Amino acid sequence: MDIVYIRELEVETIIGIYDWEREIRQTVSLDLEMGTDIRQAAATEVVDNTLNYKSVSEKLIEFVSNSDFQLVETMAEEIAALVMNTFGVRWIRVRVGKPGAVPAAKDVGVIIERGERF
Repeated sequence: MDIVYIRELEVETIIGIYDWEREIRQTVSLDLEMGTDIRQAAATEVVDNTLNYKSVSEKLIEFVSNSDFQLVETMAEEIAALVMNTFGVRWIRVRVGKPGAVPAAKDVGVIIERGERF
């Protein structure tokens, strides 16, 4: 299995459980590792033969910026499902960070893995 990744994709969205959080946009930071096979892309140098990280990033920015989840856990689950279903990814690791949520910490959040490694 090969991995295509995206690191520190920052998206402004509504996220949180408190009333004040429901009224402002906050930044979330996303890391994704997506299991795929890049051999055909490497052999042909054709982007259509790989998992296009630009296409994934654009889809995630659109999805997350229009979302209004209360929990980062829900956001992570929905991101994993979206990428797996839209791009045919069989295994994914998603980190959703919420910088600034805890003043004494640089970042807090969750990391999930879904699917089967091959």
